[in-house]
Amino acid sequence: MKGVLIKLAYQYPVDSISLLTLRMVFALPFYVGIALNLNRKLPPVSLSMRNWVILALLGITGYYIASFLNFVGLVYVTASLERILLFVYPTFVLLLGVLFYRRKVSRLQLLALLLTYSGIAVAFAPNIHSGQQNNVFLGAFWVVLSGLVYAVYLVGSDSMIAKVGSKRYTCYAMMAATAVTVLHCAVVNGLALFHFPAQVYLLALIMAVFVTVIPTFMIAEGIRRVGSGNTSIIASIGPIFTIVLATTFLHETISVSQFVGTLFVLLGVFLIGWKGKK
Repeated sequence: MKGVLIKLAYQYPVDSISLLTLRMVFALPFYVGIALNLNRKLPPVSLSMRNWVILALLGITGYYIASFLNFVGLVYVTASLERILLFVYPTFVLLLGVLFYRRKVSRLQLLALLLTYSGIAVAFAPNIHSGQQNNVFLGAFWVVLSGLVYAVYLVGSDSMIAKVGSKRYTCYAMMAATAVTVLHCAVVNGLALFHFPAQVYLLALIMAVFVTVIPTFMIAEGIRRVGSGNTSIIASIGPIFTIVLATTFLHETISVSQFVGTLFVLLGVFLIGWKGKK
């Protein structure tokens, strides 16, 4: 839903950092409330100053830098293409896991990645010369860079979630990201956030709840259960939903190639899910 909601908001006079700031500020009370509730129920978190810094940096990386780059990319490309491009990040996740944690890539993961990215390539090709894109290569650059940054967040999250738990980790990471996002907005436009049409605030609130608060807890719990590598591959089902939503709400044109590509993505996701269940 995220890309579709952002594109809907861009129909009104709002810039990327202001929209991102509204999303984060509206989501912040949920994280603060959940963190306070967890602190009452659970033992205190025991982390060194170094680990607190790492946790904050991971939150800033995954939910400020990656999100901002993604918001910028959506200025130039359609929501459906953005979602397909963004899912190059499972490759980055596996590569980073191999480089920094000496993880082995299974044959099943390689096959799943091959199927997933074959589907992404098939779905992407027709969009290169599409009139729906403002600047397809510039937009693709920002979206892919967002995927790389998000991959760094996912890989680093494995060890931190083990230390503090998925729910607490999500709350603290999002608080850190929100602080930097607000600072960025203050530098750029002095936090001038009170002059937008009512529809912008409504869309930002919807983004805060349904594409920020709920999925961040889900993705952290997914990492805890199956690891960042499998989480990133399973999440590749995302482009399918975005294509359908973009066609319905944004009237973006969907091609046969996009349907074929999404079938490959689904097959790759099915292989990972089947192996995990077995």
